[in-house]
Amino acid sequence: MIRTNGRYRIALVTCASIAEARRIGRSAVEKKLTACANIVTGVESIYRWKGKVERAREVLVVMKTMAEGLRELEREVKRMHSYEAPEFVAVPIVAGSREYLKWIRENAR
Repeated sequence: MIRTNGRYRIALVTCASIAEARRIGRSAVEKKLTACANIVTGVESIYRWKGKVERAREVLVVMKTMAEGLRELEREVKRMHSYEAPEFVAVPIVAGSREYLKWIRENAR
């Protein structure tokens, strides 16, 4: 396990459908904006939108990428997303296995 010095990120994006999640994930991987897009189905979200509490079934996309490519990844997600204000949250990866971090670095710009 090695420390990453803030160079790696996990981006979280919720989508309205599995098809949308797959389109966004595949595009991001093909364009090397992320090394990997994990699609998690069965997410139930409760949130406030336009003054009302809402509930929806969503699909979560978990993407591993490099910090320097985050803005471009966000632009791509917003371009392809159906929501007016799509979730795009990035959290730092503080440590990871040397081999996995190398793989992210080689597959995401």
